[in-house]
Amino acid sequence: MLSKNQLGFFYMFISICAFSLMDVIVKWSDAYPVGQVLFFRGFCGLIPILFLIPKDRFLDFYKTDRPLLHLKRCLAGLIALVSIFIALRNLPLATVVSITFAAPIFTTIFSIFLLNEKVRLYRWLAVVVGFIGVVIISEPGFISLNFYYIYPIIFCIGLSYVAIAIRKLSTTEPVWLIGFFFSFSIMILSFFTFYQGWIMPNIRDLLLLSMIGILGGLANLWLTQSYKYSEVSLVTPLKYLALVFAIIFGYFIWEEIPTTKTLIGAFLVIISSFIIFRREMYLKKQVSVTRHE
Repeated sequence: MLSKNQLGFFYMFISICAFSLMDVIVKWSDAYPVGQVLFFRGFCGLIPILFLIPKDRFLDFYKTDRPLLHLKRCLAGLIALVSIFIALRNLPLATVVSITFAAPIFTTIFSIFLLNEKVRLYRWLAVVVGFIGVVIISEPGFISLNFYYIYPIIFCIGLSYVAIAIRKLSTTEPVWLIGFFFSFSIMILSFFTFYQGWIMPNIRDLLLLSMIGILGGLANLWLTQSYKYSEVSLVTPLKYLALVFAIIFGYFIWEEIPTTKTLIGAFLVIISSFIIFRREMYLKKQVSVTRHE
């Protein structure tokens, strides 16, 4: 029988595995239009959520007293999701994952303006270190005008607002409702991309595209379970395993070898986000910046 901390550790690990596999499939799916991939992320992402809706809420599960905040959360999430999809298709996997670790940096900045939090010198130093890491990773892109390096940064900004919005929503809204609105909004957005043309997938590709949504939905549910069962300080450092998986998958599938600058920048970004996280724990704020939700 596993203890609560062991269960939390297990759920975090399988959540990271699911997100990493989803990233691999998204990168593989570059033969299909982004809008078509978004459809599968949204539609199939609803499947795990439907099993969580209580029976007594099945007829009115969509009702909420905070529609505007849900809308803002969905818009920020959509911007983040589209950005990470484009980045994964055009940049090395390890590079994208390294930059996404900078999300807590932007969350710290947004918390000043959206939550009226005071950020003192300790966390400001962490923010500066993180930005230096992002610049080191992105420098080749800025020099050669490879604007795809901008997309993972946009992802971090969008995801950071999502973290703030979810912090507010979770005080009154169930997790499944927050997830439902987001997956539904992804599916609706995909309908506006029909003009780009869709490609009829074969059976194998259909299964892989469907796994993008299922893995994304399950990963977020498992992430939530992890924080439910375990101390945040115990399981959150595990998320940096995603970089290890990205390096392994990138090398064996696409023969991508991370540059020295990518590894140095990733180290600085990880140190920065870990410092911010530890400071939040010291201040008794259990804040998590999840991936795609």
